Amino acid sequence: MTARELVPAALRHEETERIPYNFMFTPPAESALRKHYGTGDLQASLNCHLYLYGPAGKPLYASPEEFGASITDEFGVVWSTSDLDRGSPIGPVFPRPALDGYEFPDPWAPARWEPVEAAARKYPDQFRLAVIGDLWERAHFMRGLDKLLVDLYWAPAFVHELLDRLCEYNLQTLAGLARYQPDGVFISDDYGFQNQLMMSPRDWRTFVKPRLKRMLDAARDLGLVTMLHSCGHVTPIVPDLIELGLDILHPVQPEALDVFALKREFGKDLTLCGGISTQQTLSHGTPAEVTAEVVRKAAVLGSGGGYILEPGITLQADVSLENLVALVETSRAYRRR
Repeated sequence: MTARELVPAALRHEETERIPYNFMFTPPAESALRKHYGTGDLQASLNCHLYLYGPAGKPLYASPEEFGASITDEFGVVWSTSDLDRGSPIGPVFPRPALDGYEFPDPWAPARWEPVEAAARKYPDQFRLAVIGDLWERAHFMRGLDKLLVDLYWAPAFVHELLDRLCEYNLQTLAGLARYQPDGVFISDDYGFQNQLMMSPRDWRTFVKPRLKRMLDAARDLGLVTMLHSCGHVTPIVPDLIELGLDILHPVQPEALDVFALKREFGKDLTLCGGISTQQTLSHGTPAEVTAEVVRKAAVLGSGGGYILEPGITLQADVSLENLVALVETSRAYRRR
C-alpha cells in the first residue's frame, strides 16, 4: 500500500500489516541522518507517509548565518535563534492587553504564496497536510504566555478579540491552501504543560474551542482530514476534540499522558499519531530499547488501525545517531503478524 492508501486506512481504523510512520527533525538530527543515508532529501529517502507544507513565514529553524542574532516574524514577534532548535519568542508585540491599532499581516501577501505551488507538487505519493497556522500558541507568542494566562481573567475581551483575528487569518490561509488540493490540514497549537493543561478545561472551552471548531468545520467542509498538534497533557479535552470531529491527534507524548489509556478509551474515535518516547527512550535508551518500544507501540496502538507511528516530539540533538537509525529502520521494517 502507498502512503496515499495506508494513511486513509489508518484513519478508517482498518488494521493493516504495515503501520504508517512519520518523522520530524531539528537540524542536528536531520544532518546526522542525511550523512548516514547519503541523501539530501530525507523525506523521500525515508519514505515518510506524511508530508507537511504551507505558506512562507518565519523559518522554523534559523540559517547558520543567523545563529546568535534574532529574527522578527511576520507578526512582529522577535525570536531568539539557535543551532539546536527553533529558538524562543523573546519579544512580544502587545505590552498590554489591547490591540491598539495593531495591523495584522496580510494572509494573501504574494510573498507568502510564492513557494507553495512547488511545495504542494513535491512527494505526490505521500499524504499531504497543509499547515494553516496556530491559534492559542500564536496568541501567546504575541502577548507572552504568562501575561496571556492572566488576561483570561482580567482582560477576557482582549483575548477573545485576539483569537478571533487569528482565527480569521488562519481561515484565509486555509482557503488559499485549498487551491492546491491537499489531503488534509495541520494545526499546531500546544495546550498542555507536562502534567496539566495550560489553562482550566473550562477556559479552554470558553476561549479556544469555539475558534478551533471554526477551523475544523471549514476544513471538513472542504473534504479535508484534520490533524492537531498539541504537546503535553491534553487528556481532559480529548472528548472535546472528538466532539469537534478531529481526525488525528499529535504527538501523544508518553511522558505527559497515558498513550495506552488513550487508545483504549478513544481509539475508536480518533487516530493517534506519535507515542514514541523522546524524553526517555530515544534520548537515553539503547538502540535495542528503541526497537522494542517501536515494536510495542506499533503492535498495541496499531491494533484495529487508528495509529500513525511517530516520536512524541520533533527529534532533537540529544538523540544519538544509533538511536535515530534504530527508530527509522524498525519503523520501516515493522509488519503486523
